[in-house]
Amino acid sequence: MRGLFTMRPILTCAGAMLALVAAPTAAQVSGAYGYQQQPQSASDELSRYLRVLASDPKDFSSLIGAGKAALEIGDTQAAAGFFARADEVNPRSPLPQAGMGAVSVANGEPSAAMPYFTRAVQLGAGPAQIGCDRGLAYDLMGQQKLAQADYRAALTGPDAIEARRRLALSLAISGDKAGAMQTLAPLSARGDTAAGRVRAFVLALSGDSQGAMVAIDAAMPGSWARVSPFLQRLPTLAAGQKAAAVNLGMFPDSGAPQVASATIASPFATPPVSTSGTVDRLAGIEEQLRAPQAPAPAAPMPTWQSAPTQVSYTAPVRRQVARTEEPKVWLQLASGQNAQALPDQFRRLKSRNRDLFDGISGYVARSPDRARLVIGPFRGSSDAEIFAEDLHTVGVDAFSWTNSPSDQIVPLGTE
Repeated sequence: MRGLFTMRPILTCAGAMLALVAAPTAAQVSGAYGYQQQPQSASDELSRYLRVLASDPKDFSSLIGAGKAALEIGDTQAAAGFFARADEVNPRSPLPQAGMGAVSVANGEPSAAMPYFTRAVQLGAGPAQIGCDRGLAYDLMGQQKLAQADYRAALTGPDAIEARRRLALSLAISGDKAGAMQTLAPLSARGDTAAGRVRAFVLALSGDSQGAMVAIDAAMPGSWARVSPFLQRLPTLAAGQKAAAVNLGMFPDSGAPQVASATIASPFATPPVSTSGTVDRLAGIEEQLRAPQAPAPAAPMPTWQSAPTQVSYTAPVRRQVARTEEPKVWLQLASGQNAQALPDQFRRLKSRNRDLFDGISGYVARSPDRARLVIGPFRGSSDAEIFAEDLHTVGVDAFSWTNSPSDQIVPLGTE
C-alpha cells in the first residue's frame, strides 16, 4: 500500500526522511484482500471499482478493492468507509475486518488494529493472509519476534514481496543485520527497485550511517545530503519508533512525534496525494464513469528481435545456447576447465544459503580458455556489487564479470 506524506516547509530529520521514502513502490495491501498488485495505478484501480459500484453499490469484491485502492493513495478515511460497507454486505467474510485492521495500522494505531485482526482470524483468515499487516502492528508495538513470525508466514501468501521487505527491516531493528541482508538479497538480485532503499534503511538501523548514505545515493542519486540527519539519528530511536519511521513515515522530532498521514507504505511510498474533499472527489469519479467511454486505441503489434538475448532472472529459461550480442554484467561464482562440475558447485552453494539464492538460477559462460559459473545478468555494475556484498556476508566469494560478444551463456544443465 502506498502512503500519503505531507512534506514540511523546512527540512528537519522528519522532512529528510519523507524525501527518502517518497519514491515509486510496488508495495501491496495485505494479502488477506486476495488481490495482487496490478501494473495500473491505484487511481486507475479505484476508478475501475467505482465503475462497478456506480451500478451495483453492494458489489462485495469491488468494495474490498476500492478500500485497498483508497489505502494505496493514502486516503484511510475513504478506505474505512469502503470496508465498513463491505462488512455490511458480507459480515461473515474476514476481508473487511482485515481491511479495518490495515486502516488502523496505517493511522499509527496498532493496538486498535489487533481486535480487527483477531476477528478476521475467527472468520477464517490465516497468518499468510494477514501476516504482512499484523506483523507491522507488532513491529510498531516493539514486539519484533511476533512481527517476524507473521512476516515469515506471509512469505507463503500473496503479499510475499512486501512481507520480505518488512521482515528485513524488522530483523535490522532487532539487531540482526546479517539476517536482514540475507532476507533482502533475493529481491536485490531480481532488480527490485525498492530493495535499494530498504537496504539503506537496514544499514542505518544497524548503525552504519555512512554505508546507508552510500546505498541510498546509489538507489536515489544526489539524495544522501538531504537524508543524512535522518539516517544518523535512526539508530537512537526505540524499536517501535524505528518501525514507525521506516514503515509509516512517522518520526519523532523536537520532542514531539511528527506524524505523517500515511498508510502501510514502508520506505516505498508514492509522493503526496491530497485527501481533502475525498467524498466529492470520489463522487466526481463516479460521475465521470457514467459518461460514455471512448474505445482504447489498439495496442501496436510487437516487433521481434532476430538476435537472441540472454534471459534475466524472471524470464523463462531458454533451453538452447544463447549467444549474447552485447555485454551484460554478471557475477562469477566459480570457474575452471571442467564445465560439468559447475552444476554440483551451484547446488552446494544453494543448499547452504537457500534464502539468499531463492529464485536465482545459475548459468555457464563458455570462453575459449575456461567455463564460468555465473548468475545474472544485472542491470548495471552497482546492482552486481550490492549482491556481491550480500554474498560476502555469508562467505561466498563473487566478483563482477562482463561477457564479450563471443561468449556463450547457457542455463545450467544445458551445457
